[in-house]
Amino acid sequence: MKMESEEIRGILQPLCDDVQEQISYNREERDQWNSKVRKLLDERNELNRQVKELITEVQNQKSLRDEANQTVRELKDLRAERTETLREDRTVFREKIAENSAKDEREQKLDRTRSPGRIRTEIERLERQYNEGRFLGKKEREFVSKMKKLHQELREAKEKKSDGGIRELKIQLRDAEKKQEDAHKKVKRAVVGAQEAHDLMAELSEEVDRLREKANSAQSGVTRAKREADSLHGRYIVSLRCIHSMQDLLKAIEAREGSSTEEEEQVEVADLMTRLMSGDTLSTDEIMALQRN
Repeated sequence: MKMESEEIRGILQPLCDDVQEQISYNREERDQWNSKVRKLLDERNELNRQVKELITEVQNQKSLRDEANQTVRELKDLRAERTETLREDRTVFREKIAENSAKDEREQKLDRTRSPGRIRTEIERLERQYNEGRFLGKKEREFVSKMKKLHQELREAKEKKSDGGIRELKIQLRDAEKKQEDAHKKVKRAVVGAQEAHDLMAELSEEVDRLREKANSAQSGVTRAKREADSLHGRYIVSLRCIHSMQDLLKAIEAREGSSTEEEEQVEVADLMTRLMSGDTLSTDEIMALQRN
């Protein structure tokens, strides 16, 4: 069955208009999706940049935390040493107190020496009597001799009342307590600093995870948008090929108008038209062969 040129033109021309509209639609949609791809890529790249910076900061903070933890360990060792020193000093002090107490009890039982206070009282009494003129002549020598003995007795009594090094031990103990307390305060400050560094590192790590998740979401968006853009671009290319094929076919028909047409040429044109209507596209060789005929 032969198809007249006007029939073919009447079919192809509306198809060309429809395809042209489809081309415009596909191109606009493709460009919009490509714009989304670029926007999402910029967002993803910015998020990845922030993630990279935060990871560097996390590493720096981790180093600070590790240094702080090392300081804590060292200060705890120092505190332990000073605590042990304090414990030893307290033990020595208590033993010394007990020893002196026992010694005093023994001396009080065995020693009949008067106390320094009683000796001073007697010295003062004799000095008053001397000032009153009770030691005249030979008695004055007796007074001087008596006073020498009393002063010697007073010195010996004072030596017996010595604390036996208790005062020095008290000073040493207070110094040990001060050093132990200072070491403890330093440990507490170091622990606080280490904990703050750890908390900040954990906070930064959480922010890294959050931004990384957003970056992954943006990358998924890039993939989806690129898939849509590629699909629309493919349809755009197909539409272009279709319209070019139909336009070339119309040109070939116009070029052969006015001349006699062989039946097999009509069949070939009809065959090309059928293929085109079914959704096939014509190759360049087919179009050129059609033009030659």
